[in-house]
Amino acid sequence: MPSPLAASLAAELEAESRTTRAMLSRVPADRLAWRPHPKSMTLGQLALHIASLPRDLSGMAGLEGFDASQANFESPQPAAIDEVLQTFDDALATGLGYLGQLDDGALAATWQLTNRGALAFAMPRAALLRGFLFNHWYHHRGQLSVYLRLLDVPLPVVYGRTADENPFAT
Repeated sequence: MPSPLAASLAAELEAESRTTRAMLSRVPADRLAWRPHPKSMTLGQLALHIASLPRDLSGMAGLEGFDASQANFESPQPAAIDEVLQTFDDALATGLGYLGQLDDGALAATWQLTNRGALAFAMPRAALLRGFLFNHWYHHRGQLSVYLRLLDVPLPVVYGRTADENPFAT
């Protein structure tokens, strides 16, 4: 039986997906290769990373652990914004499906990150989901808002008004 905590996480993912989709839909299709700094991801890489996180991190959380030496930290460059939005839709469905099948035992089970077999950390799967799925996702969504602002793209409402949109104005 799905856990009430898993249902709460799924509800958060669904609610936050609306804001994430609004941000991703503002990414200018002709600026996917733009980057604010040589060390930064391109706009397209960042958008695709954000779009894929619910799928990728749910898949990782579904394992007993992960060896970081096996990770590919190179974000692919999307060819078009439609690729980003389709990836997001697919990843969201996968993430919601994963969360919907978790029970209390799975959420309490210890998940481990190793590096070449050496333990980096261990935590309950619920903490992994909070820290790596949600907080990581919000971190990168915040980065995307900065990228969009630098490109003079109007920002949608996130947790309240932005300089571009005010849902409380009459």
